[in-house]
Amino acid sequence: MKTLIAYFSVQGHTKKVAEDFAKEIGADTFEIIPQEPYSAADIKWTNPVSRCNREKFGKKDVPVSGKVENFAEYECVYLAFPIWYYGAPNIVNTFCKDYDWTGKTVNVFATSGGSDIGKTAEKLDPYLKGAGVSNAQVVKSSFEITR
Repeated sequence: MKTLIAYFSVQGHTKKVAEDFAKEIGADTFEIIPQEPYSAADIKWTNPVSRCNREKFGKKDVPVSGKVENFAEYECVYLAFPIWYYGAPNIVNTFCKDYDWTGKTVNVFATSGGSDIGKTAEKLDPYLKGAGVSNAQVVKSSFEITR
C-alpha cells in the first residue's frame, strides 16, 4: 500500500514529527506550503487581527503552493498539522479540496501545545469527499502515532 504524509508546519515541530514518521514507515511526504508564507506576527493568535485569526474566523481559503503528483496512487494518506482553534488550519482544508479522496484511508495526527484532538476529524470530513478520517490523534513525537 502506497502511503503519503501531507503536512503543514509553521514553526518546524509538525514537520519534524511528519518526516520522522515517514522514515519509520517508508512513506512519501508532501509539505503543504502557503503561497504567501506566514510570519511570526501572522500566527500570533493572541492578536485578534493577525492573519491566522482573519483566516480562521473569516473561513478563508489559503492558497497552497504546488500539488501532489500522482495523488491517485496513494491508498493511505496521513494529514499532519498543528491544532489551530480546535481544528486544522484553513490551509489544510484548502489542500484537501483539491483532491479526490474516494477510496483512500485518511489518518490525522496533530501537534499541539495544549489542545486535544476534539472534533478535528469531523471538521475535516466535508473536505475529504469520498473518504473520512479513520483515526485522529494529537502527538508530540512520531513514536506516539497509531498506525
